Amino acid sequence: MRQSPSRHGTVRFLEYEVDLPAGQLRRQGRRVRLREQSFKVLALLLEHAGEVVTREELRRRLWPGDVFVDFDNNLNSAVADLRGALHDSAEHPRSIETLPKHGYRFIASISSPAETSEPAPERKVKIVVLPFLNLNGDSAQEYFSDAVTEEFITCLARLSPESLGVIARTTAMHYKGSQKDIAGIARELGVEYVVEGSVRRTNDDIQMNAQLIRASDQTHIWANRYDMGSRELFGVENAAAQAIAGQIGITPRGTVRKPTEDPVAYNLYIQGRYQFVRMTPEGVPKARQFFEQAIARAPDFALAYDSLAELYWYLGFVGFMPPRQACSTGVYYVLRAVEIDNSLAETHALLGMYRNGLEYVWPEVQREMDLALQLNPASPIVRMRYATHGLLPHGRTEEAAAELERALESDPLCPRLRFWLVTVCWLGRHFDQAIVEARALLELEPAGYPGYLTAGMAYREKGMFDEAIAAHRRAVELSGGLPLTLGWLGLALAQGGNAAEARAILERLYQVAREKYVPPTSLAWIYLGLGETDEAFIWLDRAVDARDQMMTPIKTYPFFDPLRGDPRFHALLRRMNLEA
Repeated sequence: MRQSPSRHGTVRFLEYEVDLPAGQLRRQGRRVRLREQSFKVLALLLEHAGEVVTREELRRRLWPGDVFVDFDNNLNSAVADLRGALHDSAEHPRSIETLPKHGYRFIASISSPAETSEPAPERKVKIVVLPFLNLNGDSAQEYFSDAVTEEFITCLARLSPESLGVIARTTAMHYKGSQKDIAGIARELGVEYVVEGSVRRTNDDIQMNAQLIRASDQTHIWANRYDMGSRELFGVENAAAQAIAGQIGITPRGTVRKPTEDPVAYNLYIQGRYQFVRMTPEGVPKARQFFEQAIARAPDFALAYDSLAELYWYLGFVGFMPPRQACSTGVYYVLRAVEIDNSLAETHALLGMYRNGLEYVWPEVQREMDLALQLNPASPIVRMRYATHGLLPHGRTEEAAAELERALESDPLCPRLRFWLVTVCWLGRHFDQAIVEARALLELEPAGYPGYLTAGMAYREKGMFDEAIAAHRRAVELSGGLPLTLGWLGLALAQGGNAAEARAILERLYQVAREKYVPPTSLAWIYLGLGETDEAFIWLDRAVDARDQMMTPIKTYPFFDPLRGDPRFHALLRRMNLEA
């Protein structure tokens, strides 16, 4: 007889563990993000494992009669979210069986956690640093308050990564200007402590206030004000971070190196970061100029070199410039950064990406990724880069997904991480989960094209061509007609039976290519959709020559399946050093 868990216990099934009291789902020890209603559906199904739970029972338990909601849509959305988290599907269920128009049944075998004599791993204290307020009242100074926030996060994260889990910058900045209260933010992020602060700068004088709040009762347990000159800022931030660690019982075990001794160079650098993280067409050139000016003033400024290298990688990846040219330029900056400071984990991971982008030298990619993971295993950026360039090129999609889920633990609201998780789910043939994750990405970044782009990819693989084409059209619109997005739209149109418009996009791309770089894969995708394989292989060969980064997941693209027996496909793999 199937065992039904107590609603107050912890249960396991497949590769998952459900902590019912904590309201958490974990996969292979890593927490899986799940909406509250979706978790309640899972808990109720587990409570009645092996039995049918009717839609009416779910309505009664989860949506009481005095709460007005669109029940059918809400339940369908909750179950879709749950299936995505469980890598499950309605067509081939592993966990949740659908009884059409009637209800659901949990069909996986469940058990209590196995007893172990090994000690439980040390539990991290979790903390978030909310964006520091700019007290100058001048929007032109926002870059400075953002930089103070980022450096404070960096200082805290390096103090004791084994004991202190610090929410990463991207997620923290999501709350800039938010009206949410401390308790609500703490619940969303699962943190015990919150740091709030403010900063005011007048010429060379800086005033910084910081306070530590315990989330459970919103008690202010520490606060301090610091007055300093610009040269003292980094040391003061580090001292404040150590004071906070001491207040919550954390013994500092690490230190953070001062980025540069030149305050003017540092000011140029943080202005560059402020422009770069927005990744707008007008912001990226400004960022490059700021980084170059910072290096001109401080030739030993490793982080400025690192940022320039990251900027060139971005330009090549998206197709704003030929990837070979971008890599040839950017590799100088990344090598210079590690020459100045060999302890920068994210920079070593970026160097690994360049080893891929330049010559597909996979042993060197792995060496740099291994070193990055040793230097800072808690870094979500390192985990993301390892997943996408250390694992994905070799078809290791499940491991890549696990790395991205681990990165999301400390940066749950990061659009880039979510984008890659959608992509890896799609490449791993988990199309339903990819759609769920794409919707989550669109909630984070509704005006960004990546959510629509990835949703369109998953819809297309499920044969939902109307939805795929609509999503890709929106991606093209939001990206300003980026050739990368046009290629994916053309593929969806061609496979969806609209060959005439697909050919019109081909012609449009040929016209654009007369004036600027167009990723060869953008044309290859459309030819593949039209069934013109010979022409597609011509462009795939050119894509390898150009180091078009859309070729990186060649081993896992679902729409490449009909090509895998073709000798020309194996020739591509050999040219990318992915087949002996």
